[in-house]
Amino acid sequence: MQEEIHEFERLEEEGIDFKELFAPVARLEAIRIFLAFAAHKNMVVYQMDVKTAFLNGNLREEVYVSQPDGFVDADNPNHVYKLKKALYGLKQALRAWYDMLSSFLLSQDFSKGSVDPTLFIRRNRNDLLLVQIYVDDIIFAASTLELCDLLANL
Repeated sequence: MQEEIHEFERLEEEGIDFKELFAPVARLEAIRIFLAFAAHKNMVVYQMDVKTAFLNGNLREEVYVSQPDGFVDADNPNHVYKLKKALYGLKQALRAWYDMLSSFLLSQDFSKGSVDPTLFIRRNRNDLLLVQIYVDDIIFAASTLELCDLLANL
């Protein structure tokens, strides 16, 4: 078993295999600026929490986990499970969630902030819809209620 672990370690490449666990997180200053701008423009601001965020992300790599207590296959107790999706508590879960949400918002005509990758902007003529991501919490502001409904219906 130890030889197999060393075989995997030998195949790792820095910056590709073991440093890709992060996801961008909005800084407190960015959230303050977001709220100040929304207040200045008299925008409607909402907050939401995505309860199952970390269960929605797709993994880029193969991840195996041991069989959890209560779900051990009696015929194959030493086998492991290959994950198809991220799991809560998995190191890659935050990055997988961010990647999935970011891709979705970009596909819905949002643009990503050039300085802050957790800020997404959608313009609809003179109207503006802003989305700020902080882990599994989302705050959004819109210049019209119709844009708020648009985000809610995505």
